[in-house]
Amino acid sequence: MSTDNQGMTEFHWFMDILQTIDVGLVVLDRTYNIKLWNGFMENHSGIRPDQAKDQVLFDLFEEIDESWFKKKAEAVFLLNTRAFTISDQRPFLFKFKNNFPITGRADFMYQNATIIPLNNTSGETAHICLIIYDVTSAALNKKSLDSNKDC
Repeated sequence: MSTDNQGMTEFHWFMDILQTIDVGLVVLDRTYNIKLWNGFMENHSGIRPDQAKDQVLFDLFEEIDESWFKKKAEAVFLLNTRAFTISDQRPFLFKFKNNFPITGRADFMYQNATIIPLNNTSGETAHICLIIYDVTSAALNKKSLDSNKDC
């Protein structure tokens, strides 16, 4: 196999992984336009990647507190460092339905999120990546433990 074919094969694998990994991946530019929207995000939002691409995040998801999110994201852009939010601080970034609506004990998916800087070839942070983790089971277990402490 030639080096070019091997590179294309590995790129194809990489893209397949990004689309099927069990976390949400969203890439945003400096004006909060969506540049990447993976399968997790599609499955939980009902919005296809081609529908999300180049849309302003806040236009698609009004539940996101724009001023809060921009403060968090601007720190990532300016400082070139990661930022985090956990479900104890804010139960969700995207108000997705719980994965297990029949057996589940929550109306929505609890989420942790990591915002990471993505640098261009000049080393400037031109985009950010949101990684969305479904932590519903852990959050509900923690709530159950906390409520049992009061008994």
